[in-house]
Amino acid sequence: MASNVLVVHGGAPTAVINSSLYGVIAEAKKYNNIDKVYAALGGSKGILDENFIDLKNIDENRLELLLQTPASAIGTSRYELGPSDYEKMAEIIKRNNIKYVLFNGGNGSMDTCGKIYQALGDSGINVVGIPKTIDNDISITDHAPGFGSAARYIAETVNEVAQDVKALPIHVCVIEALGRNAGWITAASALARKKEGDAPHLIYLPERPFDEEEFLEDVKRLYDKLGGVVVVVSEGLKNKEGKPIVPPIFEVGRSVYYGDVSSHLSNLIIKRLGIKARSEKPGICGRASIAFQSPVDRDEAVLAGRTAMKAAYEGNTGVMVGFERVLGEEYKIKTILIPISEVMLHERVMPDNFISERGNDVTNEFINWCKPLLGLDLKEFVSFL
Repeated sequence: MASNVLVVHGGAPTAVINSSLYGVIAEAKKYNNIDKVYAALGGSKGILDENFIDLKNIDENRLELLLQTPASAIGTSRYELGPSDYEKMAEIIKRNNIKYVLFNGGNGSMDTCGKIYQALGDSGINVVGIPKTIDNDISITDHAPGFGSAARYIAETVNEVAQDVKALPIHVCVIEALGRNAGWITAASALARKKEGDAPHLIYLPERPFDEEEFLEDVKRLYDKLGGVVVVVSEGLKNKEGKPIVPPIFEVGRSVYYGDVSSHLSNLIIKRLGIKARSEKPGICGRASIAFQSPVDRDEAVLAGRTAMKAAYEGNTGVMVGFERVLGEEYKIKTILIPISEVMLHERVMPDNFISERGNDVTNEFINWCKPLLGLDLKEFVSFL
């Protein structure tokens, strides 16, 4: 008897979340006893509303557009779910003859995925998670689809800002990066450097307590030397007491609208050091940017979608697809299946060996780890000086 697939997107979109969707559909088309590939329109709320669309028979040329479509083509959500919602979801999934549930998201979405798996019990319905997050804070997997493109965006953007500041070295530019409690995206700005002394000159991560006096000391030293300084900071910077250096403007559960850290630090530089400073906050501009999409990230996102569909079809359940890096001179990864219980709301932050001793930069070990994920070499800027 033919059965159906259900694909769900959760949390913030990325530049490659649709690539994983493409991978799921492409893999599902290989199996004759799969009838429909349903997508829940609008994330988990789409399941509760039974708002499904069948994507299996979509034209191949149109399907391939998913590989270059920003954000989520089927919508997503951060809908707050309660125990009764999971029971209702289980009923809806069973009623629609869905045999395979594939949930694509970050560690919060993997919590939802795990709870759906628990609600379905021994129903014989297989539930598999597909990793997705620009923040790269999902535990166990080497990295998550979405991060490579966000990393490329911040590196390219900082690279261009660096040329501006170098051409007119009269101020300090503070750039704020996304990432919540993890500094992976902020750290990736270091890939903007081509040679020693290039910007970003300072990088501050949420994994280390932010020291205001050390920050001002670092900025003053570099400004006196260079005239123009580029600083990249995380939106999640915290002080020694573990509190955000700028209180969040809005906070409900895991949804946090952070205060303007870059503006706060720019004002601090102006007031305390008497130096011109300006803030830049790309924000969600880099979250789903197709212009800076990493080809490696895109291909790995497709692989994650295909692997999840194949794993579910072969009887695996209560797991998430992950990546494991293969040791060797060339960059290679292999897919693994991780128990969903090990990634539900488990947050992975930057390890100590990736952060400089003073806490104002990253190490070469991080650079070597991160560089392959960005794909092709970053733009080269020619200097005539």
